[in-house]
Amino acid sequence: MKKIGMIVAVEMDAVLSRFGSPKGEEKRGGFTVYRYENETYELCVVSSGAGEIAAAAAAELLITGYGVSLIVNFGVVGGLTEEMTMARTVVVERVVHTDFDTSDWDGCERGRYLAYPTRYVPADPELVRKAREAAPELVPVTCASADKFVAGAEKKHALHAEFAADICEMEAAGILLTANRASVPCLLIKAVSDGITGGAEEFEREIRHSSEVCLEVTDRIIRSL
Repeated sequence: MKKIGMIVAVEMDAVLSRFGSPKGEEKRGGFTVYRYENETYELCVVSSGAGEIAAAAAAELLITGYGVSLIVNFGVVGGLTEEMTMARTVVVERVVHTDFDTSDWDGCERGRYLAYPTRYVPADPELVRKAREAAPELVPVTCASADKFVAGAEKKHALHAEFAADICEMEAAGILLTANRASVPCLLIKAVSDGITGGAEEFEREIRHSSEVCLEVTDRIIRSL
């Protein structure tokens, strides 16, 4: 049976609504870990809270504390292009950590980690392929990730222009960098809750619906792996 770790930032209500009461839960490493089991997989869910540092810590806990063979992160995001309309479900092909900047020291472009040939941190291409086979409606995207909630068209257009990103959020870089370092495959499935002109109000209004859409697709993919 597959043992899968799931990291949830602020959408835990959608998990509880879909999967019901967990088989068990425990406090560990400063997090609550919810455990589910069905005929296909065992699932360890961590509600990390928002932000890169918390998300990276949750990923490390799942890898070293629970021995998961796959990490999945689903969640709601902001759209950076007109194409990314509300509740559009996407699979992340690569992430750029827009907060990371060593340019004053080494002259590298913003977002570049020297362990990678470009500033884009790749997700597992085989997982992305399998996800699109299981859910053909998924759109492959580049994700801009940083510890900042981005609202308004001007800021979103600027992120897209600098990084060629389609969506923005606050956890993917921490999760993917941690998973890649440990050689654990990582799948990032997102749903757009606020479009190019949206912000906090639109996010709050759409988060529940977008989370449910995203989790339905994520569950379908996990079962197919």
